Amino acid sequence: MRRIIVLAVVLALTMSGCKVMQRISDGAYRNAVTDGVVDELQAKGIELQARPMCESPGRETDSVVRVSCTGETTTGERVAVEGIAYDADTERPRESYTVTIDGREVLRKDCLGLGCDDQNR
Repeated sequence: MRRIIVLAVVLALTMSGCKVMQRISDGAYRNAVTDGVVDELQAKGIELQARPMCESPGRETDSVVRVSCTGETTTGERVAVEGIAYDADTERPRESYTVTIDGREVLRKDCLGLGCDDQNR
């Protein structure tokens, strides 16, 4: 009986730890996308009023993660970012991002930010 209780406690801690790590990973992903969008737009001479606000609408699976961000330029134009990472649970996820300003596409890339070696530039 004691073994079952210990096993149940270990299992409960392990399972709750997975959720904590998933939240941390989702938060880190949103922050990385936000930083990347700021860098990419600055490189194009587009300044934002503030960092975009990003959210993850929920995971479809552990391997597919979506992100959606909104912001505003210093001239009052609406910025929208849509991103998706496939194979997110591997060392080499496949990513895709689209950035629009007032509905006009200004960026479509497979990675964001400084040091991005995307071929779609």
